[in-house]
Amino acid sequence: MKNYSAISEFILLGLSIDPNIQDMLFVLFLLIYLFTLMGNFLMLLVIRADSHLHMPMYFFLRQLSFLDLCHSSVTVPKMLENLLSESKTIFVESCLAQAFFVFATGGAEACLLAVMAYDRYVAITSPLLYGQVMGNQLCVGMVWGSWGLALADALINILLAVNLDYCEDQTIPHFSCELSSLFSLSCSDTSTNFTFLLCSSVLHFFGTFFMIVFSYAQIVSTILSISSTSGRGKAFSTCSSHLTTVTLFYGSGFLSYLLPTSGSPMEMMFSLQYSVVTPMLNPLIYSLQNKEVKAAMRKILGYLCLLIGFTQRKSKLSCIFMTGGSFTT
Repeated sequence: MKNYSAISEFILLGLSIDPNIQDMLFVLFLLIYLFTLMGNFLMLLVIRADSHLHMPMYFFLRQLSFLDLCHSSVTVPKMLENLLSESKTIFVESCLAQAFFVFATGGAEACLLAVMAYDRYVAITSPLLYGQVMGNQLCVGMVWGSWGLALADALINILLAVNLDYCEDQTIPHFSCELSSLFSLSCSDTSTNFTFLLCSSVLHFFGTFFMIVFSYAQIVSTILSISSTSGRGKAFSTCSSHLTTVTLFYGSGFLSYLLPTSGSPMEMMFSLQYSVVTPMLNPLIYSLQNKEVKAAMRKILGYLCLLIGFTQRKSKLSCIFMTGGSFTT
């Protein structure tokens, strides 16, 4: 770790330097993070508990919820800490670790969205062979492949960043550490790092995006060939949630990663969109637009309400028994 001899910490400037605004932002993003945790944990619980959702589509949705939990947990806790802290520092090693996990979880989500597009492609173009084609082994293999590709991509980029010397400006005009933000802090030649990051991002993110576009081109062609209007509507409704998620993720992710780093408000907004807001919205998107998920959530929430009601009633009975009192219902 000889390259860290010059400095040991970076300063994350964050979203604002106004203490009053920082307090409001802390409350806002704390609520967003809590909703993200609650929504995605609930999605994991619902899909696991309801046997009707033990299908490839919902298996991938579980993985998406897990990824959203990981992706938001990499950046939001540190951002919340800095909003309440005066120093706003982060160790160089911690900054590189955060940049690695941001890149890895973001890359894994891009691959997973492409896999989910392929799942919808098979379901709509070959419905009779869907169960046979999307077997358990293939589904698990595609998820592991998504993680493996993303981790390898992130590891290569981070190893290149570790070899840089950080010896001048310590301030990062951002709320989190991202690879592109570190290049301007180095007094080494970063042309190789920037070129590799750009090529890696183009191949990884644009590659998965083109796979999604190709899948949906085939899906649209198949839907248009359906003679029944209700059949076309039903087929399209199975893709609407995924399309919304793809639009939110790629729209903000491309603009944030592929535009030059400047610390501008617009860049901050795009980063907040894909790393903080989208993980909160995904459970809402799938629960509001998917009938099976809505039915399963109503069932789980109804069970929880009955359980809570039974627990409260049992507590009342225990209390009355112990005090020798009585009550009427």
